[in-house]
Amino acid sequence: MTILLWILGILAVPVLLFGLWLAGVFLKEFFSSSPDADDDADDGVRAAKAAAALGLLPSDRQDTAYAGPLPADWRAALDAVRADDWRPAADLLAAIGRDWEGRAAFSYALSQLAVREDDWLLAWEAERADDPDTALVRARSTVGLAWEIRGARRATYTTGEQFEGFHRTLRTAREQVARAAALHPDDPTPYIAETWIALGLGYPNSAMDKLWSEITARAPHHFEAHFAALQYWCAKWSGSERLATAFAERAAAQAPPGSLLTAFPLIAHFEHDESADTEADSTPEMIARVDAALVDAAAADPAHPRLPELRHLLAFYLSLQGREEAALEQFRLVDGHVNALPWRYRVDRAGYYCQVRDATVVAARATHGTPPA
Repeated sequence: MTILLWILGILAVPVLLFGLWLAGVFLKEFFSSSPDADDDADDGVRAAKAAAALGLLPSDRQDTAYAGPLPADWRAALDAVRADDWRPAADLLAAIGRDWEGRAAFSYALSQLAVREDDWLLAWEAERADDPDTALVRARSTVGLAWEIRGARRATYTTGEQFEGFHRTLRTAREQVARAAALHPDDPTPYIAETWIALGLGYPNSAMDKLWSEITARAPHHFEAHFAALQYWCAKWSGSERLATAFAERAAAQAPPGSLLTAFPLIAHFEHDESADTEADSTPEMIARVDAALVDAAAADPAHPRLPELRHLLAFYLSLQGREEAALEQFRLVDGHVNALPWRYRVDRAGYYCQVRDATVVAARATHGTPPA
C-alpha cells in the first residue's frame, strides 16, 4: 500500500505542476490587456496628442450643454438667472423681439434652467403676470419638465409612473402654450413648443398638420420648428423613414440660402441609418447633401444660433466621407461644445465627439501630411 501511494504521489507531481502553470497563464491573461487592446489604447493616445497639437480640446474640456459658444450677453443673462436675478434675462428676451430664431433659442435656454429650479421664474411671474415672455418661458419649462419625468430611455424601459407623470405634465403644458400664444399672437415659438407635446401625446397626423400650418404662417423656415417636426415624422415617433425624408427634402428645397434647412436631409438620414459601415454615408446622394449644406453654412449669418448644429453634422459626415481637411475646418469652428447631433444621443457625447474628431486628425495627417494649425 505504501509503495502504491508513493507511485501515485510521483505521478501527481507533473499534474500539479501543469495545473499551476495553467493557472498562471490564466491569471496573466485575465489581469493584462490583450495586444490589440494595448495597440488601440496607444492609437487613441497618439490621436489625442495629434488633436491637441492643433489646439483642439480634450473630452473633459468639452461643454456638453450647448452646441456652440453663447453670445456674451446671453451668457451673462443666464449667469444672472442662476444667481436668482431674472431681470437681465427678461430685458434680453424683450430686446430679441421678432428675431424668431433667437427668441426660440434663448427662451429654450431659460426654460432648461427653470426645469431644475424656478424660484427666479416665479418671481418674474409675480411681478409681470401677463407678460408674454414670462408665459413663454413657463410653457417651455413645463414641456421640458415633462420630458425630464419621462427620461431618455426607450418606452420598454420607462415605468408606468413615468408615463403617467409625463402625460399629465404635457397636458398642463398644452394649456400654458395656449396662453402664451394668446398673449403674443405673432410668435411661432409657443406652437414650436407644442410640437414636443404632439410627440409625447401622440397627436394624429391631421392635428400635426394643423399645428404645422400655424408655425409656417409665422416662420416658414424656422430651424427649431423643422427639427421638432422632423422628430414627429420619424419612424420612432409618428411617421416613417419615407415621411421623414420627404419632409426634410421638401424643407431644404424650399428654403433660402443661409436658413440652414439643408441640415434636415442629413438628420433624417442619421435618424434612420442602421448600417454598420460608412457606405450609406458616402453615396452620391449623401455627398450632394453635404455639399449643399456647406454652401448653406457659408451663406448663413455667423450669429445664427443654430449654425453650430449644422457644423457638427458637417464635421461628422465629411469625416465619414473621407474629406478630412474639410471636416477639420468644421471641427475647429465648433470645438469645445458637443450638445448636437450626432453626439447628443451618446451617454459620453464628449468622448464620442473626440473619438471621431481625433481619428479625422490622424487620417488627414496620413493622407495630406500634418494639417495646418
